[in-house]
Formats: sequence, structure tokens, C-alpha cells
Amino acid sequence: MPDQKDAVLIEQAKIQRMRLGSALLYGHIDERRTVNDHMKRLVGSIIVAAIVCAVCAGISFVSQLLADQAAAREQANATPTGIVLPYAPEAS
Repeated sequence: MPDQKDAVLIEQAKIQRMRLGSALLYGHIDERRTVNDHMKRLVGSIIVAAIVCAVCAGISFVSQLLADQAAAREQANATPTGIVLPYAPEAS
């Protein structure tokens, strides 16, 4: 008789561990996610990824535009703005 009680106790512990493992992996039976939940998550992730890509492209465009403006400004400051005449020695 004691052997049966021990076997039942061990079997109950095994079943409890299985249920806890399933609950940890998949959630409670009533709360398990459906395909619809996964699709919402997928669509949301795609939208967030598209927004992140757009922000990266915008930042790259603006930084390149500012760099081009700075280079043009630097080049404009390096060249003289007045008329430069060639050097002509005076005839004596």
C-alpha cells in the first residue's frame, strides 16, 4: 500500500511539473495567444521597422545636406570675390 501512495505522489509531481512548464512556455490555457495576436504583433513590428528606416534615411539626408552646405561655404570663403588682374611689370 505505501508503494502505491509513493507512486501516485511521484506521478502527481511529474504532472504538476509538466503543467508548470507548459504554463511558462505557452501561458495559461485561457490566456494563450492566438494567430490573430501574432499577426497584430507582426504588422506592428513591420510598421515600427519602417518608421525606424525612414528616420535613419532622413537623418542621413539632412546630415549630407548640411555637410554639402558647409563645404560650399568653405569653398566660397577660400576663393577671392574681387576681380584678380594678372601681374604686369611696369615698363621703364
